[in-house]
Amino acid sequence: MKPFKSVFFITILGAAAFMLCVNSCSRKGESKRVDGGENSAVVRLKFADLAADSATIGGQRFKEVAEAESDGTLVIDLFLNNQLGDDRVVVETTAFGDIDIAASSTSPLATLYSDFYLFDVPYLFLSTEEAYADLDGPIGQRVLQDMESVGLKGLCFWENGFRNFTNNRIPVSKPEDMRGMKVRTMENDVHLAAWRAFGANPTPMAFAELFTALQQGTVDAEENSLGIIGANKFYEVQKYISLTQHVYTPYVIVMNLDKYNSLTAVQRAAIDKAAVESTKTQREASQQLEKEILDIIAAYGGTVVELTGEEKAVFQKLVVDNKILELVKSKMAHPEYLDDLLAGK
Repeated sequence: MKPFKSVFFITILGAAAFMLCVNSCSRKGESKRVDGGENSAVVRLKFADLAADSATIGGQRFKEVAEAESDGTLVIDLFLNNQLGDDRVVVETTAFGDIDIAASSTSPLATLYSDFYLFDVPYLFLSTEEAYADLDGPIGQRVLQDMESVGLKGLCFWENGFRNFTNNRIPVSKPEDMRGMKVRTMENDVHLAAWRAFGANPTPMAFAELFTALQQGTVDAEENSLGIIGANKFYEVQKYISLTQHVYTPYVIVMNLDKYNSLTAVQRAAIDKAAVESTKTQREASQQLEKEILDIIAAYGGTVVELTGEEKAVFQKLVVDNKILELVKSKMAHPEYLDDLLAGK
C-alpha cells in the first residue's frame, strides 16, 4: 500500500385531456406543453440547493446551462438556502420524487448510502487537487453511479471543502491541545470515533443550535469548512481557527432517477453538461470564498493557526492506530473503494 494519501412528452388528445395535464403539472411540477411545435414540451424541475454562498453560485450556473442547452425545454426552479429542508430530508424527498434535484453534503447521507462513509475518512485527501482528481476519477464516478440503487442519479461532486477546527480557548495545533474539549459534531459514527481518537469529547448537536451553543459555552468547539464557518459567522464566537484540514467533504448533486430517465436525450445531455459546468464554477467560487473568509476572520481579530505537514501527520497516525479505516470499511457496501483510493488507483 502506498503511504496514506499525501417530462414527459404529453399528447394532447382533447380539451379534457389538456386540462387534466395542466392541473396535474401545476400540482406536481411535471411537464406541460406550450405552443411552439413538437419540441416544446417544457419540464419544470425543482432544485433544492444548500445554504452556502458557493452553492448558490453553483446552483445558478446549473440553471443557466441546463435551460440554455435544452433550448428552453427545461426550467430549473432554484430553492436556495435549504428552503425545502436539511440535507438528508431533501435527498430522501428527491428519491421519493417530490423534489427533482438536490444538493447535500455527503456526511449526513452515509446512513442512507453507506459508501459515503468513504468521504468521512480523516486525512484521506491532503490537497484539493487530490480530492478533485479522485472525485472526478473512476472511483468517484463509480460511487455516483452506484446511487442508482437507491433511486438517485448521481450527477456530480461540488466542494464543501476541508473541515477545520475552531474553539474559543487556545490555539490548537496538536491532539493534546484539544483534549477534553466538547466539540460539536454530526451524528456520524466515523466522526465520533475520530474525535475520540484525537482526545476530544465529541458532542452531536443539530446545526441550527450551534451558534448559540458556542456563544453560551455549551460546547467549546466545532469543525466545519471555511465556507460554513464564514457563512454562519462562527468566527464571532470562536477566537481560534485551526486549519487542521482533517476531512475533505464534497457536496453531492443528485436527481430522481426516474425523472432523469424520463427526459429526452437533449434534456439529459443538458443536465449532464450543467453538472460539469456548475462543478467548475462552484469549486472556483469555493476556493475564492475561502481566501476571503480567512481575511474576514483576521480582520475580526481571530487567530488563524496553520498546521505543518508534520503536525497533520500526528493526527493521521491516530486515525490508523485507532482503526478508523477498518471502521469505515465495515460500514461501506464497497469497502474496496477505500482500498483503491489508499493504493492510488
